[in-house]
Amino acid sequence: MDFSQDDAATLTRVLRWRRDVRHFRTTPVPESTLLRLKQAMSLAPSVGNARPWRVLRVTDAALRAAVRTEFERCNNEAAAAYDDGTRAEYARLKLAGLDAAPEHLAVFTVTDPAAGRRLGRRTMPETLHQSTAMAVHTLWLAARAENLGLGMVSILEPAVIERIFDAPEGWEFSAYLCLGWPEFTDDTPLLHRTGWQENQPTDWEER
Repeated sequence: MDFSQDDAATLTRVLRWRRDVRHFRTTPVPESTLLRLKQAMSLAPSVGNARPWRVLRVTDAALRAAVRTEFERCNNEAAAAYDDGTRAEYARLKLAGLDAAPEHLAVFTVTDPAAGRRLGRRTMPETLHQSTAMAVHTLWLAARAENLGLGMVSILEPAVIERIFDAPEGWEFSAYLCLGWPEFTDDTPLLHRTGWQENQPTDWEER
């Protein structure tokens, strides 16, 4: 199949408007929309077709509260590690949508899945985590195309999250995602708007 320049422009627009959302409305996401997102995530590439990602849809209030508590602990430790000036900048950032986002997803990577029969990962086992990252990015783009927002909460200790969810042996925590309708949308990343850091250009160096 050949794609048109209009298709290419649409993809670029989705990429530009894919933001790490922190401000959510509490409006529920329809189950039919979530099904489409699951189907889109299944289209993600993975090394050797190992499909190592495992997604838990977190609906239990106690589990959500435990994640929120762990975020607060890690966030306080992170803030304390900065000098006074940077700590004040850090405090002004909104670093999680845990309270309002209607959907929470805990994503894990299976470290030695039977699927794929180890094709392509014997010398580079980290490609399993890279595969999970590509699945998350696929979900992120699909969510944006549905006019949804997705935010990744990375201020969490993986071992603690694995204990909270009683993760099976061989499951490693990869991402905690908040999903829902954004309070607002724009094409400027939060960290740009707050003056934290601008993008660095992507260069392809010749060797």
